[in-house]
Amino acid sequence: MAYADKQELFGDFDDLIRVPAADRNKGPILEVLQECLPKKGFVFEVASGPGQHVVHFAKVFPDLTFLPSDCDVSYLKSTQAYIHKTEVTNVLPPLYIDITQPVSKWPDQERLTAESCDAILNINMIHISPWDTCQGLMAAAGFLLKPGGLLYMYGPFSKGGIITPDSNVQFDQMLRSRNASWGLRDVDDIKQLATQHGLQLEKMSIHAKHSCFCSACHAQFSDGFFCRFMVLLHL
Repeated sequence: MAYADKQELFGDFDDLIRVPAADRNKGPILEVLQECLPKKGFVFEVASGPGQHVVHFAKVFPDLTFLPSDCDVSYLKSTQAYIHKTEVTNVLPPLYIDITQPVSKWPDQERLTAESCDAILNINMIHISPWDTCQGLMAAAGFLLKPGGLLYMYGPFSKGGIITPDSNVQFDQMLRSRNASWGLRDVDDIKQLATQHGLQLEKMSIHAKHSCFCSACHAQFSDGFFCRFMVLLHL
């Protein structure tokens, strides 16, 4: 059941949460998605946050149906409020999803079935959560994606155990000081985990101050963090 279905009053504009970083990066991320997303189909977003991204993408892809999700109730309320405010008609009510749990324990078992998703989006999650969220994401992607479907991951990563530039090193140190189970994840570890679930790395593009992992479109965030966009193909 969608969280929205459980509430009598839900999605009031007072519930809107605005994250400045989401406003800064939604444009560059969209540029990458326009190269990669199918024109039609079903897209599931894991860890949608406050909902700024999904409504922005939905306006540009009117023939795609988006299903947002999160494990934070305040973000679910905010996402529903963004859906109401923007009046997008191709975004379904958000679901409460704990990505560390198997898909069999999730709500909406009629929609989230084996090979039901054309694409899965995951933006800025695995570095600010324990490693088991990445494990759950890969397991879910391996089950939910159609053959040839794509998992899109966006965020800061290390590569070969090396973090660059210094701003990302400092960011990683700050995250680990807040929670020892957080921190930038290594691309090699993600690739190894992905192969266990029938996924392989298709492409990456660097995104600094607005750059992304998909053929090399460069830009840089005003906060100085360098992020990457990773595209994983379901075989």
